[in-house]
Amino acid sequence: MTDIADETHPAEKLPGSRTHEQLRNFPPVSQWDNHVEYDAKAHPRKVPHSYMLVPTTCFNCESACGLLAYVDKDDLSIRKVEGNPAHPGSRGRNCAKGPATINQINDPERILHPLRRTGARGEGKWEQISWDEALDDVAGRIRQAIVEGRTNEVMYHVGRPGEDGFAERMLQAWGVDGHNSHTNVCSAGARLGMTLWAGYDRPSPDHANAKVILLLSSHLETGHYFNPHAQRIMEGKQAGAKLIVMDPRMSNTASHSDVWIAPWPGSEAAILLAIASYLLRTRAIDVDFVRRWFNWDNYLENRHPTAARTFDAFLDALEADYAQYTFEFAAQEAQVPVERIEETARLVAECDHRLSAHVWRSAAAGNLGGWQVARALWFVLGLTGSIGTVGGTNPNGWAKFIPHGPEVPAHAGWNELIWPREYPLSCNEMSILLPHFLNEGRGRIEVYFSRVFNPIWTYPDGFTWMQALTDTQRVGLHVALTPTWSETAEFADLILPVGHATERHDTQSYETHAAKWLGFRQPVRRVAMERLGESVDDTRKANPGEVWEENELWFELSWRIDPDGSLGIRRHFESKEHPGEKVTVDEYYGWIFENRVPGLPEKAAAEGMTPLAYMRRYGVVEVADKVYRQDERELTPTELEGAVPDAAGVLRKPTTDGSVPPLIGEAGAVGVQLSDGSKVAGWLTPSRKLEVYSNTMRDFGWEEYATPGYIRSHVARGEIDLDRGELVLIPTFRLPTLIHSRSANAKYLNELSNSHPLWLNSIDAARHGVASGDLVRLNTSIGYLVARVWVTEGIRPGVCAMSHHMGRWRLHGNEGSRWAQGLVDITHPDGPDTHLLRYRGGIAPFDSDDPDSSRIWWTDPGVHQNLAFGVQPDPHSGMHCWLQKVRMEKAHRGDQYGDVYVDTRRSTEVYHQWLAMARSTLGPGGRRRPEFLMRPVKPQRKAFRIGGEDSAR
Repeated sequence: MTDIADETHPAEKLPGSRTHEQLRNFPPVSQWDNHVEYDAKAHPRKVPHSYMLVPTTCFNCESACGLLAYVDKDDLSIRKVEGNPAHPGSRGRNCAKGPATINQINDPERILHPLRRTGARGEGKWEQISWDEALDDVAGRIRQAIVEGRTNEVMYHVGRPGEDGFAERMLQAWGVDGHNSHTNVCSAGARLGMTLWAGYDRPSPDHANAKVILLLSSHLETGHYFNPHAQRIMEGKQAGAKLIVMDPRMSNTASHSDVWIAPWPGSEAAILLAIASYLLRTRAIDVDFVRRWFNWDNYLENRHPTAARTFDAFLDALEADYAQYTFEFAAQEAQVPVERIEETARLVAECDHRLSAHVWRSAAAGNLGGWQVARALWFVLGLTGSIGTVGGTNPNGWAKFIPHGPEVPAHAGWNELIWPREYPLSCNEMSILLPHFLNEGRGRIEVYFSRVFNPIWTYPDGFTWMQALTDTQRVGLHVALTPTWSETAEFADLILPVGHATERHDTQSYETHAAKWLGFRQPVRRVAMERLGESVDDTRKANPGEVWEENELWFELSWRIDPDGSLGIRRHFESKEHPGEKVTVDEYYGWIFENRVPGLPEKAAAEGMTPLAYMRRYGVVEVADKVYRQDERELTPTELEGAVPDAAGVLRKPTTDGSVPPLIGEAGAVGVQLSDGSKVAGWLTPSRKLEVYSNTMRDFGWEEYATPGYIRSHVARGEIDLDRGELVLIPTFRLPTLIHSRSANAKYLNELSNSHPLWLNSIDAARHGVASGDLVRLNTSIGYLVARVWVTEGIRPGVCAMSHHMGRWRLHGNEGSRWAQGLVDITHPDGPDTHLLRYRGGIAPFDSDDPDSSRIWWTDPGVHQNLAFGVQPDPHSGMHCWLQKVRMEKAHRGDQYGDVYVDTRRSTEVYHQWLAMARSTLGPGGRRRPEFLMRPVKPQRKAFRIGGEDSAR
């Protein structure tokens, strides 16, 4: 946390503040209940306004940065939203998306009341209904599905969750294996690559203290953590760190780099393995770390069974195995100068255990085998001993903090619409395939929640989603929980308005740096009303219209599903203080803060507050600082009680019911006993070590990929014929201020990012005979799209690129966000399975309660390119491989900017082509998937086995 001061007040220290990080011009906490500012619009007259400052958390990306809402005490309106200086992650410094929250809550086109469809799905006919009508319909359908044993027909599909643990607890209480997420279009590839190493699924780099910073793609201006990470990347550079960026585009981040490598997409693993090979042959490695934490004996046993079982033999074998990855090989694969790779390797070798690195989407999300990019990156981190060190790279679990609510029993179900047998190693739900599974008759959905999520627009193959969501036999009731219109909401049966960052309760934490913190999102007008003495027992009383926060909504819905308690659901949402009554949000979060957040009760007591009051005051608490080397944490006597080491040294306890034998390194494991006798936490892999060899990959049918390796991408250089007009299309980057469909109704953001060019190198432009501003047709595997060229040297030849985050559209004039969406027609020019989306109106001024709507000057809604992408699930991680092999040609006669044409019969063919690459291999004991891989709403252990308990014995 930081100190706060202004010109007239001495620095007022917040809990946990550090004096070297002072921020100026923030009101001191003592004034947060009554802060006076003068109206800038009244200048030169001094017109004072009295504000109450209430902290909350941004809802516009995963960073969960802190915000301060300025609530006018005269009318309780929210006048502006700025950064919260008490927040350890964002430290009062926010990107444009945080302050733009004010646009979202004041958007004249937002949805304020429950709506019910009156015509056909997508026809645009709605009526306003009451919350009671909506919830009775939803609850009745869910209750009937549960009673009839059709729990797999209830599905909750979420994009950016914006909360930690609440929805999972709710679904567990319902006994529903229905949690679906967007993650296999975002980060499943990087997650698998890292999980195989360490059992944790995402990185937490310590950029500020690094000596070398290695980034794959742009982490200053885009991505989930760009604000907290950008701050610390620049701090690291200011302290002398070298910045290395691998990105085919000259991003803002690359422009700040000491070394920019613009590789051929998919070759990144080859570069990283060449660096690893260099480290091995020069022995520029942390020998002690590798000896202590790599499962090197397992590597020898499986890959070199006749070699001596010594560490020196392992290093020799490892060096020989990776000798093929020379600088020259990597340069050829990447189509970059060999000197650039050599320079990178030398910098890495000199990092002195302080290599901070990050890959999240980028290459890991774009390429077939992209998960090996993350695996190769962690290979380099491990060899340099930069894992868990000051200035190195931590696993996320050391920094992210999730305080769970009161326990609920695990369910025993397994939903194969979400976790199909073909993808046992998928790091997250196989959500992109859902409409294809429904088409194949693998199941149906009775109640489908799309929660602040927009699969028709966000996902590939959106027309197949559209077909599924218009079929009432496949999807019985589609409930869109959303604060604003979206392409998917147009095809819902019920639209239920939920809140923005200033209108809801959530706890949220992310791994922004080497510390652990918990943020508290809260409805700021409700908090202000309560501070002024008004009792608020329902957030709808404080929010605009009938906007309801989801937690209260889920409490109420759960009671309606189980009104008499006979299903055993209601009791998980009952008050402990007042048995027989619904739990309140104050009681729910009060219990969490009192029982699940270490140190918070003591910090609150020191200020004469309850833990809930403390969190309402500051909006955040720092749980731990300077979090490093948690792998070396000594186990406590409680953890060690009853634990015995197995042959591999894994310390585990037997299961309590004895129904299923404990699995080595998975259920029941608490740590590892090392060769020196120390008993420490280790890692979350089956061996509790860093796994350079993965038994998991071997056991599930992929032994050839059990070690870090290089898988040539589906868009590797040899797959692209430039002479035939083929290129690689990169869609996996963002315009700096936009993120998915959540922020489309923020006028400030659309004014900043409002053009959608196709980046094209001058060499490729000359080859195709096009110039900036020309229209081109990009032919994909399932159709085509029409885009406008921007010729630039900021992208490598052979590659073109267009940001994910434009191409917004609406079907009806009264539905949508006219700040960002154009009006379209969808026709079927070549039969019912062909679809042409064409704009009939761009972005233009419009009349509304906001006078700025009449001042709109931008016109370009962009190109919805994702519609023209077939599903391309990686056979290992399940990650959708975003990069596209396209054939460019000049626009045809009659083509219009933004046209997207798709044949969904071809979509089905592409789905089957990629599905055929998968292997539905069961693991030992008939396991559906490894238990140590992350799985939301984790069921009972017997559900992991085909046939349940008996087959596991």
